[in-house]
Amino acid sequence: MNIALNGSFNYVDMLSLSGHKIYAPKGVGVLYWRKQSERAPLIVGGHQEKGLRAGTENIPYIVALGKAIELIDYNMEKYRNEVGDLRDQLEGFIEANIPDVIINGKNCFRLDNTISVSFKGIEGESIVYALNDHGICVSTGSACSSGDLSLSRVIKSIRLPDEYSHGTIRISLGLDTTDLEIEIVKKVLPRVVETLRKISPFYDL
Repeated sequence: MNIALNGSFNYVDMLSLSGHKIYAPKGVGVLYWRKQSERAPLIVGGHQEKGLRAGTENIPYIVALGKAIELIDYNMEKYRNEVGDLRDQLEGFIEANIPDVIINGKNCFRLDNTISVSFKGIEGESIVYALNDHGICVSTGSACSSGDLSLSRVIKSIRLPDEYSHGTIRISLGLDTTDLEIEIVKKVLPRVVETLRKISPFYDL
């Protein structure tokens, strides 16, 4: 499969894409690299994938990824508007109803489906566990860093105040996210934050 990339990738040596991020099956992806960049095989033994990964290609998954790219490209504007509106609605509620919060990257160019929010004086992991008890799944960082309790290098780089940095969670929305699910988060999140702050030694009530 050939994917046209514009000039904005001229400075990139290598770029990967996980198919499931755009609703293709898990287990298929794309690797882009500049011809002059050095690379070593992931799996040695055959000529498949230009010598980078030996083994028979998973044709059904590759076709599915191609279709997912086609659909996401065709529906991008609709996707951005619908999911972006839900994100903005939830962000606005959080800022208006929960004191001492920072919406990270709010005024920057960013993904329409992701909220990164930092709460003063409480731990992100505690928020994750408390929300999970109500059937709400969020995380403290990217999926690829799950299980790592150290502070994200991204959060470090934006220089949040110490009292906010450890209270950061990521809320991801998608094509299946509904208005009802957003309303449930609105109902539960303020109570969770209030409860955790009452028992936190790091938050001044």
